[in-house]
Amino acid sequence: MSIQLYNTLTRKKEPFVPLEEGKVKMYVCGPTVYNYIHIGNARPAIVYDTVRRYLEYRGYAVNFVSNFTDVDDKLIKAANELGEDVPTIAERFIDAYFEDTAALGCSKADLHPRVTENIDIIIEFISALMDKGYAYESQGDVYYRTKKFEGYGKLSHQPIEDLQSGARIEVGEKKEDPLDFVLWKAAKEGEIYWSSPFGKGRPGWHIECSAMVRKYLGDTIDIHAGGQDLTFPHHENEIAQSEALTGKPFAKYWMHNGYINIDNEKMSKSLGNFVLVHDIIKETDPQVLRFFMLSVHYRHPINYSADLVENTKTALDRLRTTYQNITYRKESSVNLGEGTEKWVGQIAEFKKQFIQAMDDDFNTANAISVLFDLSKQGNYYLMEENTEVRVLDEFTQTFEELFDVLGLKLSGEAELLDEEIEKLIEERIQARKNRDFKRSDEIRDKLKEMNIVLEDTPQGTRWKRGS
Repeated sequence: MSIQLYNTLTRKKEPFVPLEEGKVKMYVCGPTVYNYIHIGNARPAIVYDTVRRYLEYRGYAVNFVSNFTDVDDKLIKAANELGEDVPTIAERFIDAYFEDTAALGCSKADLHPRVTENIDIIIEFISALMDKGYAYESQGDVYYRTKKFEGYGKLSHQPIEDLQSGARIEVGEKKEDPLDFVLWKAAKEGEIYWSSPFGKGRPGWHIECSAMVRKYLGDTIDIHAGGQDLTFPHHENEIAQSEALTGKPFAKYWMHNGYINIDNEKMSKSLGNFVLVHDIIKETDPQVLRFFMLSVHYRHPINYSADLVENTKTALDRLRTTYQNITYRKESSVNLGEGTEKWVGQIAEFKKQFIQAMDDDFNTANAISVLFDLSKQGNYYLMEENTEVRVLDEFTQTFEELFDVLGLKLSGEAELLDEEIEKLIEERIQARKNRDFKRSDEIRDKLKEMNIVLEDTPQGTRWKRGS
């Protein structure tokens, strides 16, 4: 079965067939770097990092580009409030972005272009649109003639008549039509600016991505992705700009992740529920936050709350504990070769189910369910009187392989036993064999202080992390 991907453009799942066999050109709209990223920014970072990982797992060479908007109204405002310049603010929060997303298990893109590094190509793009009659200059600003582009509204599936009814010209604007949007903003007194044929100013938001996609990935790409809130107007405007210039389809597939609510309310600064990743990961294992995000299908809305994240931590620890117990058991297992094929076959079936889940529009929620089924089977196997090294190896290798696809670690707060703990468990096992129950209890109590809970079973001593 091929990968099936829900395409916002067609509103249906489609078989994923890249423009060039074995290769994927993928662009994800990155953040405006005026502050630390909030939890809403974290979701697309995690989702599309996972999509990229899975495509690579399935054998594709992915060229993954994600930009930084490092000049815009929000950056100018932040710079004025802090008494710093725009490049200093941008640099600080680009560094913070990399730090926070790395903690969340996200790999860097192959390229992270910045708007300020691409002003020349943006100006060229705008000039070409003006030459073709799709853009016009008005008192230092440059606007896009929206009605001239025949397919406007095809991504958001809104007729241009409906869009027009909700549009209006604000006081002081110099548009020909309410639907027209800005490509170049004339500089105001004291603002950062660049010189251009249209005068001093800076790019509008939408043109930035169109220009950078074309420069780094070409006229047509395989996947363009971002949050649901970007569908209109940002992505709609990108299509209008790019296809007007090239006459070619801009992107074959469009992916959009769902919204995040905070305690069942829409996240907004006015409600005071604006949650920064920088703050969350001071208190919460960032891997737990990633696991939480992946526990819901990427197109569905997700509700964030402290209680839900705590439940997620418990669930992730259960998987990690099974893996650790299996790893620990290998030291006392044998290689008899009896009955291994049945277990190895079952483990292979779990991997197959995982792939089926991910092939179905990257359904990480169902893929995680498969991990719990694998964990349950692993715990059953640990109850066997004799365990085989080969079977245990298959379990651990499958855990490692599938966790890696999801960008999850089998260590963290529930990290693998370190040398001191291993030695204490071995010493306690020996003390019990010697019927030195006083020493055995002392070790149990010490391990409990280290948040390691022991369980003595007929099949041997098992352990888990305390809650």
